[in-house]
Amino acid sequence: MLRSVLKKPIYLVGLALVLSLSGFMHKSDRPKIGVIYVVHGGGGDKTDAIQATLWESAIQIFSSDPNNPIYKRVVWNPEAWPRITGFGDGQRYSNIASQIKKYTFQNEKVGLDPARDITVGQWKRMSKTLNKMEKDLGVDFITDWSSWITSYKDIKHLPWPRYIYNPKVPGGVKMTYCGSEADGGKGRKKQWPGCDEDRYDVDAPAERLIKKGAEAIVMIDMTTSGVRFVKSYEVVERTKAVVAAYNEENGTDIPVHWVNDPTDLMAESHPVEPEGWTRTLEAPIRDVKVPLEGRPNPVSSDPEFGAMMVDGITSQFNPDVAVEDTAVFIINHTISRHNQTFDPKMNDTIILNDNIKAEILRRHPEIDPDNVIGGWMGVKQLNPNIPEEAGETARLERTRLMRAENLGHGYLYETDFEMPGGDWKWRYWDGLEYLKDRGAKHIVIIFSQIVTHSVLDMVEVSNQIGKELGYKTWMYWEEGDYDKYPNDGHPFADYWYILADTQCRPIGNDDPNAELVDCCFTMGGCEGTDQPYPPLRQTPIDQAMPDKDPHVVYDIPAYGHLGYDPANGKPSDDRPVQDQYTGTWSMWDPLNTDPRLGDFLAKHVVMFVEEEIL
Repeated sequence: MLRSVLKKPIYLVGLALVLSLSGFMHKSDRPKIGVIYVVHGGGGDKTDAIQATLWESAIQIFSSDPNNPIYKRVVWNPEAWPRITGFGDGQRYSNIASQIKKYTFQNEKVGLDPARDITVGQWKRMSKTLNKMEKDLGVDFITDWSSWITSYKDIKHLPWPRYIYNPKVPGGVKMTYCGSEADGGKGRKKQWPGCDEDRYDVDAPAERLIKKGAEAIVMIDMTTSGVRFVKSYEVVERTKAVVAAYNEENGTDIPVHWVNDPTDLMAESHPVEPEGWTRTLEAPIRDVKVPLEGRPNPVSSDPEFGAMMVDGITSQFNPDVAVEDTAVFIINHTISRHNQTFDPKMNDTIILNDNIKAEILRRHPEIDPDNVIGGWMGVKQLNPNIPEEAGETARLERTRLMRAENLGHGYLYETDFEMPGGDWKWRYWDGLEYLKDRGAKHIVIIFSQIVTHSVLDMVEVSNQIGKELGYKTWMYWEEGDYDKYPNDGHPFADYWYILADTQCRPIGNDDPNAELVDCCFTMGGCEGTDQPYPPLRQTPIDQAMPDKDPHVVYDIPAYGHLGYDPANGKPSDDRPVQDQYTGTWSMWDPLNTDPRLGDFLAKHVVMFVEEEIL
């Protein structure tokens, strides 16, 4: 109705608004449009128990997958709730027990994770800019923000909290858990500080906007720098569901739009058989193959967006290294196996990375184009010793070759597990070695799928790079960076992953009850022990190796693993040896509170409203 009215000649618009839209108008004489800023979320605050944050994340993640055993047996099962923080590495996102160790370390490094406060600042800037554009556009904008996961203190920003509150399985009970002594509960009740048992019994962002008079909901997403992704898709679909429920109950027809996917590619491309398919069911029986051509993402593909990111790269150039000797490596996460059937995250990311590279070379043509590349993390690999009848997922395990990682399934949309090529073909350790061997004297690392600092880039990725290139090659090693790392001045652990077990079986002793000894986590070996580096595999060969097996641990040496061969001598903490990296490296700065990001978001909201609603 809005579109048909507001596309009329201007002298009729006022009359139409007065005579025909009386049901649309509320306190203002302009139509109200609700705008939701979609983000990843997940961090807590200073008082949050790490166990509580990870517990909430697990419940929220698995509540989106009705096919998953955790959805069926855990989410609404009070007997299972106290055991959630003890879950192991059985499937993606379930390894809470080991993640507690990692997040404890990361919080010690950075103090308060800055991501939430930065996100709120971005949302406020977008809202302020939209308010300035209301009069010219002839609408009122009302805004909120929503996230894929949240801490227990931000439940109201989930896309549909009451979906989790009310049980969805036979015999389930309402989600009211607030912790126990086993998972960080404190005080007389052994609960998480400030936890409200009815926190999930709260309106969703879209419901709040509708109660304020919104007649349309427009969602704009920066979950992973605006590229389309299943996490964003889940937020949008939940929002559509809660609005559909409101429409059915109230006889309204409020639409929900996603600016990043204006043609609804992901919904139309979703596999249809079996009904209700999710990746838990592994390969779908029947996929709907919708061509990507003509279904763009106008937000992440906007060259303006990539250009803004380049400022955070050039600010991290080493002033003591000539620009022509500088390289840039773009590292990113990917998707889950089989989600390429409907998720174009990789394709959108490549367009974004292409735009970033183009802007780098536009500003600095002296940089060799072959020195601006990117790639992905590791993946679980097949263990052929696990019987086939165990199933596809159960036969995959963490491996040392793949750095114990499982976030590198970089499959292009609607392909048979095809990885990107060209500039973006690398596993990050291979790409870094390529740049090292080309003679790069300084390498800037950018994680282009985030627009806020968090422990992800500040600690995790920094340590992933550190184990390859070294900690003494980090550009800030000599003076430290106490603004980002107030306690130590640097992000580095002694080894990575920090979550691994530290005890190993004695060499030559296969007795499962033998007293364990300290593993060796030092590249080049440990004095006074016969334990080797890397540690031997501790997991039986016919079982999947988890993330905590010491065998997958990498030391973080002074000058990195790349270019070092233990057969050719000991490493040194004083200087690079053999073919180790001799240059420096640094992490880029995300957009964070740069006001241009809020303005950019507002721009795309207005463009969408003008083209699709008014």
